[in-house]
Amino acid sequence: MDIRAYRTYYTCGIAIERSENMAVTVTASVLLLTGLCGMLGTVGWILSRGNKNRMTRLFIVCQLSIVLWLVSQLLILFSVNNTQLTISYLIGNLGICLFSPFWLMFSAEYSETSVKFRNKARLFPIVSAVMYTVIATNPLHRLYYKDFGIDGITYGIMFYVFQLLFYIFILSGISLMFIRHSKGSTVSAQSMFLALAALVPLLINVLSVCGVIRSEIELTPLFFAFSVIMVLIAIRRYGLLDINQIAIQDTFNNIVTAAAVFDTEGNITYSNKAMKKLLPVAFSDISGFYKALGQLSGNEFDTSESSVEFSVEDERYNLKSSRICNETGTEIAGIVLISNITEYYELAQAEKKLSVEHERNRIAQEIHDSAGHTFTMISSLAKITESELKNGNISDISQYIAEIDGLSRSGITQLRCSINNLRDDEFMTSVVRAVKTVTDAVRSVEVDVCVQGTEDSRYAFCIREVYDSVKETVTNAMRYSGAERIDIIIKFLDDRLELYIFDNGRGCGNIKENNGLNGIRRRIESIGGTVRFSSVEGDGFTTMIKIPLEG
Repeated sequence: MDIRAYRTYYTCGIAIERSENMAVTVTASVLLLTGLCGMLGTVGWILSRGNKNRMTRLFIVCQLSIVLWLVSQLLILFSVNNTQLTISYLIGNLGICLFSPFWLMFSAEYSETSVKFRNKARLFPIVSAVMYTVIATNPLHRLYYKDFGIDGITYGIMFYVFQLLFYIFILSGISLMFIRHSKGSTVSAQSMFLALAALVPLLINVLSVCGVIRSEIELTPLFFAFSVIMVLIAIRRYGLLDINQIAIQDTFNNIVTAAAVFDTEGNITYSNKAMKKLLPVAFSDISGFYKALGQLSGNEFDTSESSVEFSVEDERYNLKSSRICNETGTEIAGIVLISNITEYYELAQAEKKLSVEHERNRIAQEIHDSAGHTFTMISSLAKITESELKNGNISDISQYIAEIDGLSRSGITQLRCSINNLRDDEFMTSVVRAVKTVTDAVRSVEVDVCVQGTEDSRYAFCIREVYDSVKETVTNAMRYSGAERIDIIIKFLDDRLELYIFDNGRGCGNIKENNGLNGIRRRIESIGGTVRFSSVEGDGFTTMIKIPLEG
């Protein structure tokens, strides 16, 4: 063969035949430019989508490495001396050295291999650096090129070693896609198109290097254009590197709820990290899933149930299954979600305990208020009766006895109501009526009620709190202060209700808020009001209550 008329060049195992025929050169250039434009257009389109996660970055590096190889082929076509040829080969070798390790890294990321493997894959670029260093320093050792020049190239042992490594990296990446994304006998469409994008040019390259395919123009660039089409289909049709799909997948992978998706035949199509952590045993279909779950929990599951709770050791879980239908109502998938509800059970127990404590306090407070008031009234009437008997005045004794009997019966009723959380609200129609219900029952102490302003429906929300507070205050005055008179002033203002209760008892220098006064403060503050107690030794006790109508 006349080497001046027909020369064969190899770039990392990819044959390029150069002819003096201008038509062949033009055809080869057009094919190379087509592949180059396709690759650059794909990279630009991906970058414009704003997605910068690790998988996208690795994919872009793979695409750019092919761009470097295509650029080198164009330069080789028009190289006329050894310097130009050397530069062209160095550019092409850089692309090929980058492509195969980064393709395997991309495949590992796309296939969601173990974190341990992906961390180890970060060392693959070191292999690229070693390879390229050997190629760039070839004039020093002649291990990659035995002879290199415009008139011909002869390869050394390292060329074949590197070729083998390239093929191993690429085929390993393809294998990962098929293994990780195959469901029974089905391979996902994304994996199929990506695998074809790498496998077809690789196969053409191998056949060209082995001499099975011989052509006056290089076919590999044509099939890299085919690769671009495969990648574009995977991106546009099946959402490869789609930012929404990736975001959704990342969200599902990072939520604490375990999730698994099954197709209409019951085969698993997806499970997130939480599900793999909960069920480390492999399962491929819905029956295998429930079998693995049954072995883990020790329960038998009815697959027809949409919601069921179960325990694993000290943890409590809730399983919910549902069917996914498309717009026409046709079932297209099933999804199973498993949530850890241990915390909710613990909160429910704590809430139950708190409710019991709250109810105990409520009963204690109401018994303290109602029973204390009733017994104080009975004691007061008993003293009056005793005094009347001593004075020989028996005309009103039967009335006092009847009132004592009525108070006793009322006290028993109030006690039962407190225990059963019931209230006799017959008198709870107005603030004034509620207050006078308390004061009308008082016999041993003179009580005067002064009402200022006009009551309307705006004040109805605080009737119960005012009633309980007045009852407690009057009871305290009769029981502890030795008061002979109690004055109550009720002010109905435009924006608030004010209540003042004065007694002329012995008073105190140091006010201690025990159950009774604490109960008053707690009730009034619960509806946004304020309470103030004041007293001076020997000068009675004062309670001031202010309740705003708004807020």
